[in-house]
Amino acid sequence: MMSDCIMSTGGSPILMVPLSTMGRRCIFLCAVAASLLSLAPRAGAQQNVTVGETPQQVNDRIRTLTMGSRNAAPHDYVIGNGDVLDISVFDVPELSREVRVSQMGTISIPLIPVRLHVTGLSETQAEAKITELLEANGLVSHPEVGVAVKEHRSQPITVVGAVQHPMVYQADRDVNLLEVLAEAGGIANDAGDTVIVTRRRIASYSEVANSQPAPATTASGSGEPPPLDSPSTPEPSEKKADASPNAPTFPSVEEMAHASPPASPARAEASTNQPDPDATSITINLNDLLETGDTRNNILLHAGDVVTVPHAGIVYVLGAVTRPGGFVVSNDRTQLTTLKVLSLAGGLTNIAKTQHAVIIRKDDTGKQTETQVDLKKVLNRQSEDITMRPSDILFVPDDRTKQALLKTAEIALAIGVAVAVFRLAYH
Repeated sequence: MMSDCIMSTGGSPILMVPLSTMGRRCIFLCAVAASLLSLAPRAGAQQNVTVGETPQQVNDRIRTLTMGSRNAAPHDYVIGNGDVLDISVFDVPELSREVRVSQMGTISIPLIPVRLHVTGLSETQAEAKITELLEANGLVSHPEVGVAVKEHRSQPITVVGAVQHPMVYQADRDVNLLEVLAEAGGIANDAGDTVIVTRRRIASYSEVANSQPAPATTASGSGEPPPLDSPSTPEPSEKKADASPNAPTFPSVEEMAHASPPASPARAEASTNQPDPDATSITINLNDLLETGDTRNNILLHAGDVVTVPHAGIVYVLGAVTRPGGFVVSNDRTQLTTLKVLSLAGGLTNIAKTQHAVIIRKDDTGKQTETQVDLKKVLNRQSEDITMRPSDILFVPDDRTKQALLKTAEIALAIGVAVAVFRLAYH
C-alpha cells in the first residue's frame, strides 16, 4: 500500500499522499479566501501615529497643576461693586435685609441718612462699620451685626474660545490662569497652543466730599440784552477776527478745486477699528506653561479680564491616503508638517503619485496658490519637510496606470489560484 504512494522521478522518489474529499474542500476554501484577500484594497505601510498629548491629557495636567494653588492660605474676601450682601441685625428684623453694592461702592441702611461705603472692606470690617453707625445714630444699643456676601458679582473673569464650557467665572479669591481654565472644563479638541488675556482698565467711582455747585454760566444767546449805551458793533474785519473757532467756514472755489476727495466708508471704518488704548493683551504659550513647568506664565487674573483660547486651524488631506480628512494644526502642540499629516492620515496607498503631490493654499489676499511637493524625496530625507498652515489642503493624486496594473495582477493571481486548486481537487 505504501509502495503505491511512491513515485520515482529521475531517480529521486517522491512521497504522494492521497487526499480525501474533506481535505480537497478545505484546500479549495483556503484558496478562495486567499484570492479574495488579494483583491481587497491594501492599506499603506505607515500606521496612524498619535502625535504629542491629547486634549484630555492636557486637561488632566491642568487639574493636577491647580491642586497646589487651591491649597494656598485662605484670606478674607474683599467686597466689591455689584456684590449682594446679607446684613442681619440681631433682634432687629427691620434693619436686616439683602442689599446690593452700587457702582459707587456704597449701600443704604434704613434710618441712616448717609450711604455707607463698603467697597474694599472685608465682611468683618463691614460688620464693625455698620455697628459703629447704628450706635452713633442711637438706633440700636450694643448691636450684633452680621454681614455675609451672598452673591459674588464684583470680580467677573470671562473665558471664551476653544474651551469645554465658555463661562463668566465670578472669583471669590485670587485665581490664576490655570485655575480659570480648569473651571471652564479645560481646552477643547481644536484648541491652539496660546492663551490671550485681555486686561482693561476699569473706571472707578468715588464720592466727592463737600462738593460745591459749579458757578452758573450764561449760555451764548441767552440772558438780558446789552444796554443801549454799549459800544458800537465791531467792523466786519474785527467781527471776522473775533468769530468763534467753532463757527462754520466755507472754502473758496480754488480750495474746493484742490481739495482731496472724501474717504470711502471702508477706509473710514478701518480707521475707527484701532486697538483700544485702555486694553492690554498678554499672550501666553501653553507649551511653556504645561510641558516645561514654567509657572511664571501662570499669572494672577484680575476682575474684568477676558481669557481667550484661540481655535487652531485645520489641515485637510485628500487623495491617495488611507484615511483622508481634516487634522488640527496644533495637534502636537507644534505646527504640523507634510510627514506628520501623512502619519495622521494613515500613510500613502500603493497607487499614490508621491512625486506629484500638491499643497493648495490661500494667501492673505484670498488668492489660491498651488505648490508642488515631491513626497518621495521628503520620505527619503532628500528634501526638507514643508510646514503646513491652517486651511491648507494636501492633495496626493493616484496613478491610474499603476492602479490598473495592480488590479489586473490581482485578478490573474486569483484566477491562477482557482485553476490550480481545481486541478488539485478533481484531477
